Amino acid sequence: MPVLKVSAADQYLIATGDTRLLEVWEALPKGLFPPFPPVELPGGLDGLLKRGGFAQTFFMGSEVLGLRFRSPRGHTVQAGGLTVKNVQGYDLVRPFVGSFGALGEVLEATLRLRPGRASVFLRRKAELAEPPLKPRFLWQELAHTHAFHFGHPLEVERFAQTFGGEEVRGTLDYTPLFPNGMGVGPGHLIDLRFSWADGGARPPMPEAYKRLVEAV
Repeated sequence: MPVLKVSAADQYLIATGDTRLLEVWEALPKGLFPPFPPVELPGGLDGLLKRGGFAQTFFMGSEVLGLRFRSPRGHTVQAGGLTVKNVQGYDLVRPFVGSFGALGEVLEATLRLRPGRASVFLRRKAELAEPPLKPRFLWQELAHTHAFHFGHPLEVERFAQTFGGEEVRGTLDYTPLFPNGMGVGPGHLIDLRFSWADGGARPPMPEAYKRLVEAV
């Protein structure tokens, strides 16, 4: 199975890079949530981590505990992990998340899971803007802004009352919007980081980052 291990006690999940995002959701114990909303996007977990996540309102890099990836030169690199605390491994996890493939492809990822006793998935007609109470995930699809939030029941209820809109039942599959892959540019999906386009490009790399890529 693509999802290799789930630890409810220690709140983490290990999965291969080709795992579909909704497969991760299906493997979760009740009351634990991954660092992405219940949507499907191109490229599965590998694509998500290359793009630096989707729709999150928190720092995505801190939610990835470890990575095993193949560099452009063909090297297999172990970065971070649950027990290995070498400096090289720890440092490479965060630069990889959001690298748009410049550092290679994800073979296996260890994700932090967050607890929540309640959750809500909402949408309302509006352009993307941060609401007074910030949800875990926020994005715009065409004329609707979507929000997914989890946590204490009272917190979730308070957010739902503030955000308004209608409840979204089940999950969403956005892969048909991106037959040529998902990149940055004018498109149907917008989050607080980028507008996402079919076949769009990746952001330009700073010179310091280019030197890191050449060294891996």
